[in-house]
Amino acid sequence: MRFGFHFLDFNLPDGPASYAPALRSAAAAADEVGASWFTVMDHYFQMEFFRTAHDPMLEAYTTLGFLAAVTERVRLGTVVTGVTYRHPGLLAKIGTTLDVLSGGRAFMGIGAAWYEREHKALGVPYPPVAERFERLEEALRIIRQMWSEDEGPFEGKHYQLAETINVPHTLSRPHPPIVIGGSGEKKTLRLVAQYADATNLIVTDTDQAAHKLEVLRRHCEEVGRDYDSIEKTVMAPPSNPLEDVDGFLQLAETYAGMGIEHIHLRALTPDPGAHIAAFGEKVAPRLAEIG
Repeated sequence: MRFGFHFLDFNLPDGPASYAPALRSAAAAADEVGASWFTVMDHYFQMEFFRTAHDPMLEAYTTLGFLAAVTERVRLGTVVTGVTYRHPGLLAKIGTTLDVLSGGRAFMGIGAAWYEREHKALGVPYPPVAERFERLEEALRIIRQMWSEDEGPFEGKHYQLAETINVPHTLSRPHPPIVIGGSGEKKTLRLVAQYADATNLIVTDTDQAAHKLEVLRRHCEEVGRDYDSIEKTVMAPPSNPLEDVDGFLQLAETYAGMGIEHIHLRALTPDPGAHIAAFGEKVAPRLAEIG
């Protein structure tokens, strides 16, 4: 069972001056303990169900560019970018830049967006959910085209690109993995089956995870996709695994038994680097034996 860490809380004791050292320490620790991913969220404001909109939040891809310079092995990406935040052509270019400057360690995390307040606050259009999913599908097609040899136009309902030129190409081959976040059964998991290299499930328990995977399997059958070619990842519960190592490992074993290959954890404050290092010492060796 592989694992990664998600840095989502900038509410650190020493304020903004501590953000860069904390990110550097946490990402370096993730590299050291063998994490597969190190991610940040992509939001303008902190999520209200986690803290408040007035709590600190950094821009995602600037942060990832900083992390590319202070890591060597771990893959870098967002969990996940809302399709409404950036034009898809620009997003593909940003993802390419991150991949090149990280030495081929980027992935593209993307979803349909959901945080209405931050959109309205900063004047970013927030269309209805049906349109957001239409835009997500077009964005996935644009990104895949820009990460191919096809430099021709793209004509969609919402986006029109005259030339999908993208130079340099990504270092990752055939392209950085595309990870679609979310667990919606009718639209999100169908898009995973059609376009993604990995799914990042957000579920409350193992029964729900098993059900979502079965839904994904059916979508794969309908579109002619090899279900086993999609990496299955899941967000871990918000609790600290160091407080119940055996319980966490039992959860990981259950996930592995249903085909989940990667579990994604929070880098916990007030010292994310120390938390990750402790995970590497107490949990990672046993986790590596699972699956």
